[in-house]
Amino acid sequence: MTHDPQVEVHWHEHSVTREEREEQYGHRGCVVWFTGLSACGKSTVANLVDHKLHSMEVRSFVLDGDNVRHGLNLNATPATLKEVHGEEFARRFGLGFSAADREENIRRIAAVSKLFCDAGIIAITAFISPYRADREGARLIVPDGDFIEVFVDAPLEVCEKRDPKGLYKKARAGEIKGFTGIDDPYEPPENPEMVLYAGVKSAETLAEEVIKYLRATGRIV
Repeated sequence: MTHDPQVEVHWHEHSVTREEREEQYGHRGCVVWFTGLSACGKSTVANLVDHKLHSMEVRSFVLDGDNVRHGLNLNATPATLKEVHGEEFARRFGLGFSAADREENIRRIAAVSKLFCDAGIIAITAFISPYRADREGARLIVPDGDFIEVFVDAPLEVCEKRDPKGLYKKARAGEIKGFTGIDDPYEPPENPEMVLYAGVKSAETLAEEVIKYLRATGRIV
């Protein structure tokens, strides 16, 4: 008889509850999901929020798009991934930037964010996450009411002007295909919890707006 390991997979409750952790920490866990075009300021504001929370002794952590692509969601194309794990592994588990790979990228991040949230920690994510369906999928993974979608709204021309990595320039020259905002769509949130107007306000001001929201909604004191 063939043994199916799936039969042995069960959910195990933790001996320390989320509520007990939050009581000890003095704040609630949640997921602050920053979304917006490349170079709109997501990572800058996310890290400012993290720094402010840390100074308040609030437990938080930033999951940044580029950083996660160096580990959990390794790109499928680098030679190192194939050399270490083999061609088949790289093909199956490495992630590129197709719509399907972006969907899986966001799904994995949402699952990790949920773990932080369940531990009573404020998870701060900074991903373009261009498709509404993927962000709604992430919302469904996170406990009900704990997903805070923050749209960092900066016009495309502002983002292109900033362009710290030169990606827009490469996309305009045809060197990068499927680049969000150029030849791949960005679908703005329809009902986000917050909108940050990054084209007209400083990153410091926007970070303060997020802190005020977290206070107003009872996540922090």
